[in-house]
Amino acid sequence: MWSLKAVTQLCKNTVAFGNISAVSTAGLKYFAPPIKYENIEKVERPKLRIMERMPQYPPNLRPPKMQKRLRYMRGPELVHNTLLHKQYAIVATGGGRLRWGHYEMMRLTIGRKMNTDTMFATWRIPAPWQPITKKGQGQRMGGGKGAIDHYVTPIRTGRIIVEIAGRCEFIEVKGFLTQVANQLPFKATVVSQEMLDQQQVDEDLKERTNENPFTMKYVIQNNLNGCHRWLSPVDHKWFGKHL
Repeated sequence: MWSLKAVTQLCKNTVAFGNISAVSTAGLKYFAPPIKYENIEKVERPKLRIMERMPQYPPNLRPPKMQKRLRYMRGPELVHNTLLHKQYAIVATGGGRLRWGHYEMMRLTIGRKMNTDTMFATWRIPAPWQPITKKGQGQRMGGGKGAIDHYVTPIRTGRIIVEIAGRCEFIEVKGFLTQVANQLPFKATVVSQEMLDQQQVDEDLKERTNENPFTMKYVIQNNLNGCHRWLSPVDHKWFGKHL
């Protein structure tokens, strides 16, 4: 095992006796061509708009109450699951509810961090519309349904929350979008259009190359090992992919 001192001395002796010939050459570095943003149009208001805290009803109409309707948060999002501007967004990876405070957190954080000269942000979710009732603390059972406490927006898995587009790259927006996604009341992630396309390709490839015939769908549909006794109706619908 050679020591550092021995190696250094050997290099000095080699250079002194002229055994190494150094030839200075000028090379040409290769840089990737810049991205062309040809179809990007500058919008009038690049920042997110303020969402209303509650829906506005006519003065002669009492705000209606509603059941919990947990099905609004269950399963995959089948409509708003693609990017309109084909660039970057925050995508929900789990179900949940958004309150008005979460809208303000996203609006203020993105508004402070984004560069309004080169990028713009758009909402992909409506303002809070589902009423949530609540009774005062210490009340006895009964007495009818409680008063409306606040409004929420139910979110399903795969729903696009906020989109960012413009003359920008993914590394520019990933930082503050990740900060926003980590503060949401459900699991969310930051994606680009390339990531969504690659995810779809990987899922198709996994389904085509699967050699195990006992998939979750096959097991549930054929009641293997009597699994229908303890499965929920949601499992029969989504085959274990969603809760």
